[in-house]
Amino acid sequence: MNSPLNRRRFFLTSAGASLALPSLSSLLAKTADSLAIVHATQGSGIGARRFVAVGNLLGFQQKSFFPSTEGREYESTTLLKPLDSLREKMTVYRGLDHGIRGGHFAVHSFLSGVLHSEARDRKNGNVTIDQYLAEKVGNQTRFPSLTVGSEGGIHGGCQLSWTRSGVRVPPITNPGDLFDRLFSNDSPERRRERKGENALQKSILDAVNDEAKGLSKKVNREDREKLDEYFTSIRDVEKRLELRHRWADHPKPNAPLDKPANKNTVDDLPMLYELIALALQTDSTRIATLEIGGSFLPQNLGIDKSYHSLSHHGNKEDAIANLIKLETYQIEQYGKFLGRLQSIQDGERTLLDSTSVLFGSGIGSGNSHTNSDLPVIVAGGGYKHGDFKKVESKGINKVRLCNLYVDLAQRMGVETDSFGNSTGRFS
Repeated sequence: MNSPLNRRRFFLTSAGASLALPSLSSLLAKTADSLAIVHATQGSGIGARRFVAVGNLLGFQQKSFFPSTEGREYESTTLLKPLDSLREKMTVYRGLDHGIRGGHFAVHSFLSGVLHSEARDRKNGNVTIDQYLAEKVGNQTRFPSLTVGSEGGIHGGCQLSWTRSGVRVPPITNPGDLFDRLFSNDSPERRRERKGENALQKSILDAVNDEAKGLSKKVNREDREKLDEYFTSIRDVEKRLELRHRWADHPKPNAPLDKPANKNTVDDLPMLYELIALALQTDSTRIATLEIGGSFLPQNLGIDKSYHSLSHHGNKEDAIANLIKLETYQIEQYGKFLGRLQSIQDGERTLLDSTSVLFGSGIGSGNSHTNSDLPVIVAGGGYKHGDFKKVESKGINKVRLCNLYVDLAQRMGVETDSFGNSTGRFS
């Protein structure tokens, strides 16, 4: 006989996260569906620590990215040249990666250090550093985190952010939607409707939780482990629901600009950066990610090739030249974002001093499908910067990228000695 839970389907339309009961082989259960909840806006944290991660789906040309001279006197390479004026505000690293393979299909591990296929065997799954930080400190703002990026492309959409339960965080894909998320308030009538939806969703969540607890007494050990993961997801949704309720009657900040038009993945990039800067400045969030994906359009830079096909350049000079052109554009926009944060006062320091900004990719070389020797820059955050640092990249003394994430987490005030596949603190 089917249990009521097996036949029940819940649809919560204000989607932002989904929750589905796992398949429990010991009960031959086939349970559908999802709970979804969005969180809602702003706090008041002058001088609070913030974190932004910027990822690129297809990497950068290593020969044009990495300097050859270590230390503070490193030369300005072709791709780092747009950042010359910010040298004292950033550090470039070489030799960092996660020690994993998979080419394009391992890019999702950039902020986690864990392949999705191996997540089940790890306590924290393949949660990414942004979502890990959002769990710890995200309840202080309307949005625990903002995930921005492009969908589409040959290898799928944005894969930068993943929850502890192994769910990809869908990105906000254009400036118009991001603007609405940050600045557009609901009408009084819509706010009343949302309160009713919140109450209904909480009731459904309580029912699902109770029935899942009943199931846990009837299943074998393997399925009980699946249910433990499910309960983790329920607790995550409960936190989001509570946060949305808390901010329901708090108006969003006034918009300092008109709603931007959506153009394309190239021309939209500067505005996406500007809106992320405003999200930090208004304390709407303290954690954000931005991924530049495979749907980035080189045609808008005068390049008549697809981004993905260019990444497999086969050492052809014209293809490499086009890649350097579009990669330079991406780095230029990153530099302008750092400059924008530097121009915003945050108490007695600048917003850049308060914000650790990670830049890089889960791909070392798109041409050879390698996930080693990743391009990594950390800017701001109050660190002592100005260096190009090579780290031990082989053998028992190999320094993992996740070691750096431990330091970034601690800078955010999160007490932890490990993250992902870290082997200790970076410093």
